[in-house]
Amino acid sequence: AGIAVGVAVGSFQGALTAYVNIPAFIVTLGGLLAWRGVILGLSRGETIPLRLQSFKAIGQGYVGPMVGWVIAAIAVAAIILMNISRSRARRSHGIGAASPRTTLIRVLIPSAVIIGFVYMMNSYELAPGVAAGIPNPVIIFLAIALAGAFLTQNTTFGRYLYAIGGNPDAARLSGINIRRHILAVFCIMGALTGVASIIYTARVGSASPDAGQLLELDAIAACVIGGTSLMGGRGTVFGAILGALIMASLDNGMSLKNVEPYMQNIIKGAILVAAVGLDMAGRKRS
Repeated sequence: AGIAVGVAVGSFQGALTAYVNIPAFIVTLGGLLAWRGVILGLSRGETIPLRLQSFKAIGQGYVGPMVGWVIAAIAVAAIILMNISRSRARRSHGIGAASPRTTLIRVLIPSAVIIGFVYMMNSYELAPGVAAGIPNPVIIFLAIALAGAFLTQNTTFGRYLYAIGGNPDAARLSGINIRRHILAVFCIMGALTGVASIIYTARVGSASPDAGQLLELDAIAACVIGGTSLMGGRGTVFGAILGALIMASLDNGMSLKNVEPYMQNIIKGAILVAAVGLDMAGRKRS
């Protein structure tokens, strides 16, 4: 139900952007305020506790070590297949493919990260002699990340999205249905928001009307730091993930160093502005 609500909200906002021509920034900003008001009204400002243990397991449960290694093997195989598929597609269209060395680096680095992560998770013990394994939210995250990377890098739909982001007018003149693709993107983002809300509430064990406040700013910062251009046409799923890891490490490091909350916001804001400045400078040089 949460995912369905997310898709419904996303389709509504996508229709406003694609068919009514309201700028996406205004639609999403207005939606942020309006839907928070709806949540506050429905919950009457109260935190709703969750009692269903099977639901809590989505955010608090683990899978066994063996399952973790199987998932790691599947993820590594998916990374290899995506890189091979990308190289073949570029050659078939007469576009120069990446060198074998570059392809090898693209495979080895994320594969090493995945294997190292699974090893560390399996080394953690819930009790003496009882390995924890990988948390359920991480498995959901990896599945969505791989699906998103495949969709954007290895499908016609993904190439159309980059074309629309880079130059909407050129994309329209090329015969791409811009409105339909914008609506589809909003629906996908609505579904992902629904998944995130389920994981968040399951992990904390309650549904609070003020849950997730200001996380949208962290998400924007993570995307920009990860190489996504606010002007459109550039960015990757794994780049955004790297940006999110940097932001999370920054938050954790500042908390461990007992940095004052006001200074944490100043530092994160400065990093965001610097990242956008570097992006704009890179565009001017290119």
